[in-house]
Amino acid sequence: MASLGDGKQIQSQGWIHELARAEMHPDAERILHLGTGTDPQQIIEESTIDFIDEMRSYFSEFAKSFNGYSEGGSRFQEVKVYSIASSAADFMVFRNQIKLVVSNVAHGVIQIAFAHHVRGALDVNGQTMGPEKNPQAPEAKSQDLMAGIGPFRDVYWTYKGEKVTAAQVARYFFSEFIRATRDSRKSKAGNQALLEQIKTLLQEKGLDL
Repeated sequence: MASLGDGKQIQSQGWIHELARAEMHPDAERILHLGTGTDPQQIIEESTIDFIDEMRSYFSEFAKSFNGYSEGGSRFQEVKVYSIASSAADFMVFRNQIKLVVSNVAHGVIQIAFAHHVRGALDVNGQTMGPEKNPQAPEAKSQDLMAGIGPFRDVYWTYKGEKVTAAQVARYFFSEFIRATRDSRKSKAGNQALLEQIKTLLQEKGLDL
């Protein structure tokens, strides 16, 4: 089966299909200006959907692998990935009442936002209450990815001014999401349980306490 990287490479060869189609219908292509790809707005819109789709593929793969460790005595709350209705590609990652929303909020802008999901604590407009109305809800935090167009009409994405790939973004925010949604469960065994956890981690690294 093709990997994510292979799939991306195959998908990127769509321009060859356009060339071949124009070769078979040259008159129609010349009149209709098909396949020229000169509209920057359309190029960015298509890249936005592709980039979000790719990120979702990585998040789903990471969640599946992560959830696989949740078994037996080490069971923990699993990560779930959902589509967002009425959107082309937006999605949400959910665990322990915390959600990470990836959405196209404006032209050339992908927003990644943390928010607290509070059941039964909605404002009059149906939105989740913020910290000022619900002290237990943490303040929502968001980061933006910005699109740019290179000299050959290739779209690239930046985070804090630096070029990034979907794989880099997904890995970073998945890690942040797991840390942010980690249960603060108190162990019945107290310090002894903590000591055992530290000992286990050290042994996995080839060290001993």
